[in-house]
Parts: sequence; C-alpha cells; structure tokens
Amino acid sequence: MEDILCLNGRVALVTGAGQGVGRQVALDLAAHGCDCVIVNDYFDDRARAVCAEIEALGGKAVAAPGDVTRFEDVERWLTDAVTHAGGLDIVVNNAGNAGPQDDLSKLPVFWETGPADWANWLNVNLYGVLNVCRIAVPLILQRQAGGSIVNVISDAGRVGEPRLAVYSGAKAAASGFSRALAKELGRHRIRVNAVALSSVRTPGVAALLQDEEVVKRITRQYPLGRLGEPSDAANLILFLASNASAWITAQTYPVNGGYAVSS
Repeated sequence: MEDILCLNGRVALVTGAGQGVGRQVALDLAAHGCDCVIVNDYFDDRARAVCAEIEALGGKAVAAPGDVTRFEDVERWLTDAVTHAGGLDIVVNNAGNAGPQDDLSKLPVFWETGPADWANWLNVNLYGVLNVCRIAVPLILQRQAGGSIVNVISDAGRVGEPRLAVYSGAKAAASGFSRALAKELGRHRIRVNAVALSSVRTPGVAALLQDEEVVKRITRQYPLGRLGEPSDAANLILFLASNASAWITAQTYPVNGGYAVSS
C-alpha cells in the first residue's frame, strides 16, 4: 500500500526550526523521506543543532540561519540553501513572535501603544511570511512539480485576543494572504494552507509554565484538558505538506484542543 505521507524526492524549508514546533516539523519531514530539510532559525547554533539531529537519524539537512524579517537577508540565505539542497518543494513558515509570555492583563491595550510597538508583531508574523513566500515561490515553480506551503498562525488570528490586537491582526492577515496565494498558485499545483495554533508547550513558553497555577488556569480553557505538544502541530503540518492532502488548499485549520471552535 502506498504511503501517502511519504515525502521521497522532496526538499522542504522550515523557518524558525531551531526549537519547539519548528524543530519537530523538521524532524518529522526528514523522518518521512524528505531528500533534504532546510533548517532556518534566527540563531545559527540552534539551526545547526537541529541539522545534526536530522543527520544522526540518517537524513540530510542544510542549516540556513537568518532573519525572516529582512527581505534581502531572506533572498541571500534561502537562495544559497536551495542551491545546496537541490531545489524546493515544501515551505513551512513557522517563525513567529508570540510576544511576552506573561499575564496578558499586564500588557497595554491597543490605544496605549504606537507604531514602535506594532513593528515587533508585524515584522515576524506577517512580513516574515511575505518575505519567505516571495523568494520561495519562484524556486518551487522552477521544479514544475507542484508543492505545498504551510503558514503557521495563531488562534488569535481567528478569534482575536484582547491586549494582543496587533498580534491578532498580523496572524489574521497571514491567514488571508494564504487563501489569496492559494488561488494564485492553484494552477501550478502548489497548495497553500494555514495552521492556527493555541498554547503549545515549547521552550518559548517554558518560563510561564513553571507556575502550576498558571498552567491550571490556562488548561481550564481547553475541553481536552491539556496544552498542546509540538507533535500535535507537526502532525497536521506533515499531512498538509504531503500528498495525503492533495485536494486541500486555501484553508486554515485550528490545532487548539477545543479552545475555539471552527466554523
């Protein structure tokens, strides 16, 4: 029986892959046969560490440290990495900035912020996605073999979160961009989808989760009674990257333990 999750012959890029969800996605893509996984992270040592993990498991990886918010930087590291990897078929835009992991009630409301505050949210969560897609799409088209782009957003972009108005807006914009890009690329057999995450246990939120009372308060919002794990997100991303989802595009799928329903 054909393994519809098999990615033999494919080359994948995962941004923000030095830890958490991105790391798990990179490992899973390699485990399911990707010829090469391009591992991007802002920090060089984290990107190389994940590459070493993939290679230890018998896979091939290329480290591509760089900043997704700087267009010229993306053009440089992504073009170089694709040259070394031999092409590009799959893009997972996972890099993001979730902001301060603290009591949201302590954050200012929107009308007490200004453009200097907004830039931090917009640059990674929206412009990072635009920059990577702008450089990646022509590289995928060169292969003339179709492909898949998965943009990782947040449930904040679907339902809105108070005191995270600009973050919510940036994630919603990335979702809308995904739908429009899917319609532009459909004729080239390149699918574009988004995955909306809620609270996932990653190093980025580790400090917040040290407080058991905080964990209990957060967990009460989830009908399934637990926070997400990187594997929960990676499983759906793997599905969307593979031929198992060959007739799925322009969609946003929540992975949130029931935090917010999808209509």
